[in-house]
Amino acid sequence: MGLLDKIKKENDIKNLDLDDMPELAKEIRSFIIESVSKTGGHLASNLGAVELTMALHRCMDFPNDKIVFDVGHQSYTHKILTGRKDEFYKLRQYGGISGFPKTSESEADAFNTGHSSTSISAVIGMVQAKMLRGTDEKICAVIGDGSMTGGMAFEALDQLSQLKSNCLIVLNDNEMSISQNVGGLSSTLSKIRVGKSYNEFKSSVENVLLDIPGVGQKVAKGIKKSKDSIKNMLVPGTIFGDMGITYVGPIDGHDTEKMVEIFSDAFKLDRPVIVHIKTKKGKGYKFAEKYPEFFHGVGPFNIENGHTLAEKKAPSYTEVFSKKLLQLGEENDKIVAITAAMAKGTGVRAFQKAFPERCFDVGIAEQHALTFAAGLAAGGNIPIVALYSSFLQRGYDQLLHDIGLQKLHVIIMIDRSGIVGEDGETHMGIYDTTFLRSIPNLTVIAPRGAKDLEDAMDYALTCDGPVAIKYPKGTAYSELDDRSFKYIRGKAEVINFSSQVGEARCKTVAFFAVGDMVRTAVEVRDRIKAESGFEPELINARFICPLDTERIKDIIDKFDYIAVMEESIKRGSLGEAVAYEIAMSTSQCKLLHYAIDSETVSHGSQRRLREACGLDANSIYADIIKKISN
Repeated sequence: MGLLDKIKKENDIKNLDLDDMPELAKEIRSFIIESVSKTGGHLASNLGAVELTMALHRCMDFPNDKIVFDVGHQSYTHKILTGRKDEFYKLRQYGGISGFPKTSESEADAFNTGHSSTSISAVIGMVQAKMLRGTDEKICAVIGDGSMTGGMAFEALDQLSQLKSNCLIVLNDNEMSISQNVGGLSSTLSKIRVGKSYNEFKSSVENVLLDIPGVGQKVAKGIKKSKDSIKNMLVPGTIFGDMGITYVGPIDGHDTEKMVEIFSDAFKLDRPVIVHIKTKKGKGYKFAEKYPEFFHGVGPFNIENGHTLAEKKAPSYTEVFSKKLLQLGEENDKIVAITAAMAKGTGVRAFQKAFPERCFDVGIAEQHALTFAAGLAAGGNIPIVALYSSFLQRGYDQLLHDIGLQKLHVIIMIDRSGIVGEDGETHMGIYDTTFLRSIPNLTVIAPRGAKDLEDAMDYALTCDGPVAIKYPKGTAYSELDDRSFKYIRGKAEVINFSSQVGEARCKTVAFFAVGDMVRTAVEVRDRIKAESGFEPELINARFICPLDTERIKDIIDKFDYIAVMEESIKRGSLGEAVAYEIAMSTSQCKLLHYAIDSETVSHGSQRRLREACGLDANSIYADIIKKISN
């Protein structure tokens, strides 16, 4: 029986000896590698955070005490230590446990996370609530060095410095060169600075000096000034000290015993403490250590060689964008690319390598990325900003205020639009249609496939104002790539006309599909044609803003039904816009709206989630046949 088998529920780790921790860490890493090799998931970040999570669990009592994991990529060990090990076989699968902290999943998960730079703000709120209640639970945030590039984290630090209560912030530094390497001097200084004797002595000396009439305050001030000068030379992290926050570190993030000692002392202080630890991303698995970016989020893979098990597919939308961006960059030196710490994920990496002086990685700072792009556009460049849909949400004000209102020629490429899959509700791109439709002067395009995406990018370069082009995760549709339809602003593309309009033998229906749902609409159309003897009209909406209202009016005048197909929530959707046009007309046309009924979508494969939302071809076909047969 291994040590990990003794962990059945939260706090069981405290029943093991401290000497057992290295072996337990080894077993946890083996378990995570084995599990993720089958289900896929965030591997490198979780392997790096094993010991720090174990150390916190040795010092805290769950579910009474609270940990908020920034982003949540590194929460697997926490889940294992709180009794969820046996559920890992369905990690990120439909109906299984999430890859992120979920309060609905366990009382030990204190706060739902999925996006960056939120943890410090959340724990400050929790600490303030604790103070108002008069309770004494321990509260901790675990935030990575990448998340510290987000402006929200520094806004929170500003308030943290004013907090009059204990609050532990663990800064997990696994990549960026924030400080010097771990060394004996830093470790010794850190132990001293959170030690009880040092802090009691420090307070006593300051109080005695301040009580001396006339000179005490000057002497205390002089000593503090000298101390700060020495600290600036010897101790990293003085930016936190200058903000009034006690800083400790850097500490070896793979030394559980040392971290338990530091964390235990830090929790005893009556003020906020930042403990800076150094970890190795992917630790314990040589392929993840060597290629941490690749193993950040990975599908099922072969443990022996690190190779993914997925079959080679046709190019993804991201790959199509990447290739086209490189081509456009070669043709036009005014084009610049912007990424928010996602060069590889968004497909900007090839452009970055070819034109390093024209590519800007601004870190996890989507708000800054968009206003920075606005400045570039105002200066005569053509900025192309590549973001995931779920992260673009953070830059709504900048998109509206700095880009939309000024009609600046910024091109926003929105990857992972629609149902994303295993990352779950925090990463779904199902809200972008709703919030993009409200942005003034913004042209919004949803290409139906690979060639259409390339054409949309060509068209975007010719526009005078801002353009957003949104496309899903996954293989790019290519079956209609032989078709050519010129881009005219606000005009839909008729893929085929119905030959049954006006015939009495059947009720007529037109499909009005957008983006990747055109692929599904083609499949439904072909099945209806083969099995029912009539061919629905099929239109690719193409433009979400401005919408082709003339084409919509034409459809509702001629057809009994208009079936709108889109991968977005219904509130603020394309279907709502079509419903408005029907309401304003005298037509008897009825709307069949295939979109997402719920306001959130859980984790699972894209295929399974589309089935659950009724957006797969079989579900849509069955519903249409039922409706038009009545």
